[in-house]
Amino acid sequence: MSIEVKNLVKSFGTKVILDNISFRVNDGEILSIVGFSGSGKSTVLKLISGLLEKDSGEIITTGGDVAMVFQYSALFDSLNVFDNISFALRERKDLRNKYTKKELEKIVAEKLELVGLSGIETKYPSELSGGMQKRVSFARAIVTEPKIILYDEPTAGLDPISSTLIEDYIVRLKNETNAASIVVTHQMSTIRRTADSVLMLYNGHAVFKGSPEELCKEDTPYTKQFVEASLDGPMKMN
Repeated sequence: MSIEVKNLVKSFGTKVILDNISFRVNDGEILSIVGFSGSGKSTVLKLISGLLEKDSGEIITTGGDVAMVFQYSALFDSLNVFDNISFALRERKDLRNKYTKKELEKIVAEKLELVGLSGIETKYPSELSGGMQKRVSFARAIVTEPKIILYDEPTAGLDPISSTLIEDYIVRLKNETNAASIVVTHQMSTIRRTADSVLMLYNGHAVFKGSPEELCKEDTPYTKQFVEASLDGPMKMN
């Protein structure tokens, strides 16, 4: 397995964000972490990627890079697409000077082809639509051949058609890389189209674990409220 989380605990001050959370994601699988805003979804990604320190518990990952795809692409505005995608290969200490310019061009071209954007290396982020920027961020994430890919709200701010396209590429990248992937989302279309399994968080706890089909069919107060986007139920917005 590529990701195993055991009894994960994280607090900010006196507020417990994650309380004894456990799950695992195997190679070639996508776990969707869902829940209302403030439920700790993005905190899980930051803990796995090392951006935050856990209070207690275990995070076990197999060898290889962990790639993070941020909510709003987070491309460098002053760099063109080629420089954005090749940034890690040129600047990371363990990769610096490993590749020739020609090799970098080949790698970037291959990654752009994977996300359906061949030939845009010289364009700048400001020249791209939101959906194209998101796909460039996907290409940048997989440039180091990661074994784990973490997506934070990958369809945020996109129209329904662009969202569908992004969802298709999440599945495609899973199949191409055989990576263990986690998709943080609140959108049912993303859950249905991408996820092999679902973890729902609320008030620091896991209140549902199962498949997307089980999420939609299971008649519990938590799952029913989430699927129906109802204000009535045990989960209250902070």
